[in-house]
Amino acid sequence: MDPGSSTPGGAWGLPLTAAGMRRIDPFDQTEIEVILAEPGWRRLLPRAEELARRAARAALREEGASGSITVLLADDRELKRLNGEHRGKDKPTNVLSFPGSAPGYLGDIALALGVVRREAKAAGKRPAVHFAHLVAHGTLHLLGHDHLTAGEARRMERAEARALHRLRLPNPWKDSSGRGAA
Repeated sequence: MDPGSSTPGGAWGLPLTAAGMRRIDPFDQTEIEVILAEPGWRRLLPRAEELARRAARAALREEGASGSITVLLADDRELKRLNGEHRGKDKPTNVLSFPGSAPGYLGDIALALGVVRREAKAAGKRPAVHFAHLVAHGTLHLLGHDHLTAGEARRMERAEARALHRLRLPNPWKDSSGRGAA
């Protein structure tokens, strides 16, 4: 195409408003691909793919970011393999994040069904709430957040709480009384 020309519907193929102005929302350009590698996720969360997309988008919006992400819903065995291969830890973990290297591709997030289920039960949380928290957590890691120091951890926890608030879910860092978790 020649410079200055545009495709039907404007750049990005987005619809035009009545005034002919493009409605550009950077979050509409965000693609969250969910791979359901372990069918047991459907028994735990019948709409796991949709919730994963919503939680990732909430974290992205909270940070004013956009980009594509792949979420792998796997079993404990796969997360144990990935955790060993990439972190040198011979055990499954709840969530892993792998930053992307291509422009616009933020990276990959992988979750372990059994670990997520057990953690939710042990904490007395609904599996959907714990799952959404972990997807938001993984997304924030892709955006550069970490929790290696107390200050980093507090900033990440606040971002997680705000992302879950966008989903109308409880703050994962407060107990049911509203007090901060121990």
